[in-house]
Amino acid sequence: MYLGIDCGTQGTKALLIDVAGKALGRGYAPHALIERANGAREQEPQWWIDALITSVKQSLTQAKSTGVVAIGVSGQQHGLVVLDEALQVIRPAKLWNDTETAPENAEVIDMLGGAAACFEHFGIIPLTGYTVSKLLWLKKHEPENFARIRHILLPHEYLNFWLTGKLFAEYGDASGTAFFDVRKRQWSEEILNKIDGGSGHLFNALPPLLNADQTIGPLRDEAAEVLGLPRDCVVSTGGGDNMMGAIGTGNVREGVVTVSLGTSSTVYSYSEQPSTVAAADVAPFCSSSGGWLPLVCTMNATNVVTQTLNVLGKTVADIEPALLASTPGADGLCFVPFLNGERTPDLPTARGSIVGMSASNFTAANLIRAVIEGVSFGVLNGLDLILNGKPAERILVIGGGAKSAQWRQLLADTTGALIQVPAETEAGALGAAMQAIHAHSQLTEKPQSFVEIAERCVRLEGNSTAVPQSGLRDAYKLSIQRYKEAVKSLYSLT
Repeated sequence: MYLGIDCGTQGTKALLIDVAGKALGRGYAPHALIERANGAREQEPQWWIDALITSVKQSLTQAKSTGVVAIGVSGQQHGLVVLDEALQVIRPAKLWNDTETAPENAEVIDMLGGAAACFEHFGIIPLTGYTVSKLLWLKKHEPENFARIRHILLPHEYLNFWLTGKLFAEYGDASGTAFFDVRKRQWSEEILNKIDGGSGHLFNALPPLLNADQTIGPLRDEAAEVLGLPRDCVVSTGGGDNMMGAIGTGNVREGVVTVSLGTSSTVYSYSEQPSTVAAADVAPFCSSSGGWLPLVCTMNATNVVTQTLNVLGKTVADIEPALLASTPGADGLCFVPFLNGERTPDLPTARGSIVGMSASNFTAANLIRAVIEGVSFGVLNGLDLILNGKPAERILVIGGGAKSAQWRQLLADTTGALIQVPAETEAGALGAAMQAIHAHSQLTEKPQSFVEIAERCVRLEGNSTAVPQSGLRDAYKLSIQRYKEAVKSLYSLT
């Protein structure tokens, strides 16, 4: 069996599969969240360990077996875990959706000569939420903790450390730190030197990099005993949740597009070459399967939809009738869903807005539609950049939003693409398990490629396909234009 672990913002999931991708056992445990009004979002790394143990044990109980040969770990990107000389966590991890560090992000960009210079030299433009600004924040606000840093890890790397006792990184998750050169695929000493004054303090705290063909090593004795797993079970390099979601949807070759509609919303497509789009809207990340994964991420998605439903006294069951009872554009009602600030566009202090209200269009159905349209338009705005203007023919949709038939239809009608849903809804955990299959196979006489594994393990939900309806594309184009104009007007964007 192969075990995929997905440590997200809200909880940790475990998925056990066989070599054909069949699910044998599942587990889940929630996380608490430290939130402050200034935009701080933090978690204690120990919470992730506790949730990992709980979810893995649940999956093993369900599978009625402990015969796991390899593990892969998926983790929420960009989070900062800092360890001291004794390998102990110094402070709570600042997360991907932490906007408290927005001033530091702007300062980092200025240090490096501006956004254009960042892209020219390192292939990436730092955004609020990336790991680099968290380091500068620590230096300015917690200098004693900053001085104690001896090891810098991302969430999934910390879980790998707990599992194996070894400190390693991999290219996909590392590329979301903004102190990594995504073209050369190596850590960037220059960026970290700008923060620590060239002392080498931060650069020397970075772990060595491994590629997806390598394994970190077997489980350490304590982890194997706590989890009830064989000591010779190996751990793959794993990666960020988007990178593992790509593998779990078969996005390991060019031509496949994945849209994830979860707490955050992302759209990405595998590429054999690094991105040439010099825009902050596109994150030119590396993949965790050997190539690159240009990606657009928005910070407001299903959480905004859920909150709206709660305010209206409704549930997710009301999404379908609301979309059926309303028309594209919600009769002119436009919802800008930046309730948590926003990454794309880079507006960390932004707030949500309702635009175009009238006595006739301000209904519950229109409001629900406007929220879902706002969330969808926000992430799809980056699709043209990722595909260099080429139309998408087929899009795989994952996350909570993928469960809604009418939301899937909205995406089909908006993009003109065939919308499909993988049968395995936990794409991050599946991708991590698939990476474990790939890495473990390299230790045998019959190594397997990611494409081979994806063809075998990624299945589609046959009843969830949405085909574009004729006559609605133009209506959605007008709605998208109205949305773009609202965002430009509210935030003086050019």
